[in-house]
Order: sequence, then C-alpha cells, then structure tokens
Amino acid sequence: MNKSYRHRLYAPLLGVVTFAFLAAGIAACTTKAENIEQPAVAASAPAGVPVDVVVLQPHAIHEELEVTGTLVAYQEVDIVSELTRRIVQVNAREGSHVKKGTLLFRLDDADLQAQLERFRQQEKLAVLNERRLKDLLEKEAISQQDYDEAITNLKVLQAQINEVLVMVDKTRIVAPFDGQLGMINTHPGAIVSVNTILTDIEDNSQIKVEFSIPEKYTNVIQLGSEQHFTLASDDKPYTARVFAKGASLSQDTRTLLVRALVKNTDGKLLAGQSARISLGLSTSEHALSIPSQALLPSTGGYTVFVSRHNKVVPVPIKIGQRSTGQVEIVEGLTAGDTVIVSNLLRLGPGAPVAFASIK
Repeated sequence: MNKSYRHRLYAPLLGVVTFAFLAAGIAACTTKAENIEQPAVAASAPAGVPVDVVVLQPHAIHEELEVTGTLVAYQEVDIVSELTRRIVQVNAREGSHVKKGTLLFRLDDADLQAQLERFRQQEKLAVLNERRLKDLLEKEAISQQDYDEAITNLKVLQAQINEVLVMVDKTRIVAPFDGQLGMINTHPGAIVSVNTILTDIEDNSQIKVEFSIPEKYTNVIQLGSEQHFTLASDDKPYTARVFAKGASLSQDTRTLLVRALVKNTDGKLLAGQSARISLGLSTSEHALSIPSQALLPSTGGYTVFVSRHNKVVPVPIKIGQRSTGQVEIVEGLTAGDTVIVSNLLRLGPGAPVAFASIK
C-alpha cells in the first residue's frame, strides 16, 4: 500500500475517534451537572406565631375550701372510782364492746353491808315504836311531841339506810353507755383512790368531725349542710352533716369551731384520725374559667392575651376561685372569647397568630 493511500484511509478513522471522545466528554459533563444538588426553595413564612387557644364556654363551678379536721368519738369518758377501796372483781375485758349497765368493776363493800344491816335492824324497832305511839296518840295517852320524836327517828334511820345504799351502789362500777372499752389499768386486789382511772369507754357508733373555718366563711357553713372528707388511711369519700357551730371565734386564730356527724356502721373510723374536709362554699352555674398558665401577672392584677381577627389583644381581668389547673374569670372576658394559652412569651399586642389547636 502506498503512502498516499494510507493517509486517505486514516483520516476518516481519526475523525470518527475524535467525535466519539467529544461525545463521551459531553455525556460526562451532562451527568455531572445533573448530580449537583440544587439549592432548596425557601419555605413560605408562616401567617403568625402558632398558639393553642381556648374558646370560653360557661359552665358550673363549685367553690370549695379544704381544711384539716380531727375525728372525735360521739361519747367518751374515763371510768373512775368515786371511793377509796380495794378492787375485788374485774369483769371488763380490754377492747371489748359492752352494753350500758354492764358491771365492769366491783369494790370491797363488806363494811358498808355491815353498817346497812345495823341500820335496818334499828329501822325495824323504830317502825314498831312509831306504830305503838300512833295508837296511844289516837287514844290521847301520849302527847303529840312524843309521837313526832318517834316518827322523826324512823325517818332519820331510813335516810341513813339510803345513804349507805348509795355508797354500796358506788362500789359497783358499770358502763355508762354502749361502747368499746380501752385499756384496763387495774387488777383485783389493788387499792384505788378517788378519781383513779380504771379504764375508758368510747361510743364510736357515730363519729364527730371537728374542724375550724376562717372568719370570712362563718356564715357560709350552715347547720344541716353536708360536708365531704377523706382520710389518710384510705381514699374512700365520707359525708358528714354539720350539727353544731361554736358560739364565738377563737381569739388566737380568728376561726370558728364546727362539728359534723357521720355514721360509723362498719367501725373503720377511729377517734383521733385526721381528716381532709372539702367545704362546699358556693356554686356558680354560668361561670367562665381558663387554664392558669394563660394568666400574665401585671401591676394591676392579671392580664390575658385574646385573639381577635388573628391578632393579639391584651385584656385585663379579675379572677375568682382557683382549682387544679383552672382559674375562674370574674370580670374582663365573655363567653366566646378566644384566649391564648401557649407561646405567651413570644407574643405582644397586635402580633399575628395561627391556631395550632382549639379547645
């Protein structure tokens, strides 16, 4: 093959190779350009600060005051001796329930019985003497004075007999009412003196709840009203009825003592327990309330942010009673107002808002 012919053959091949390399380069550049991450399109700005709101609706609110009280037995007394004598019998059992009139203790009465027998024998003689002198008086055989002395002697003896019988009766110590006995503090053979506490007895068939209320509520708690309370020992709610109020306030605490009564049929209530009493003070059927986190303290009291046409409007208010997480609105708002309860620190008068949730 001559030289000129080889040049004519290689020229077209060189052009094809050159075109192929150019095509590959263009494709590589195109692929690389497509793999470059495009810048994100900026999101549109929100219409306002997202907030949670509450639309006010009237509802019933019960005003309550929680105080601490004490359970007290309906009746309780210490069983004591009225005489200084020896114990000869103990019928009482610790913690037992007894009926009224049950013999609990008996004291030695031997000397009293002997004295009683002597007076009764003297009485018999005095009765015979009075009858004899009465017959003689009717026959005018004696003077009226002689008969008066005889009848007086008889009555004195009878009075002495009654006195000894009273002493004998005091040697028998009985239960003054139905109740439960406490601890026994003496035993047979012991010498007890006057006012020695032998045991105690409590009537817990009903329980009194004693509590004190502040001066401003003294006219709110009425006789016959029902009050609710709970104990530390269980979560069961109990209801007691007010039956007495103190005649005057305590000079130290300016509170009024109140007593309520509750039945204790199952015996679970014990005297001395503490009680948490929720006093029902008043009820408002058409009250307005908001979550307490919506309140903004101010120099004049409190302010809330209200949304009107999706703009923040500060409104001064007056509040009433508080409960768990809620506060009553007495003045400043009306039913249907939309109160903002979140993102308060990011808001100001006239700021635009967007509702994230509505309750």
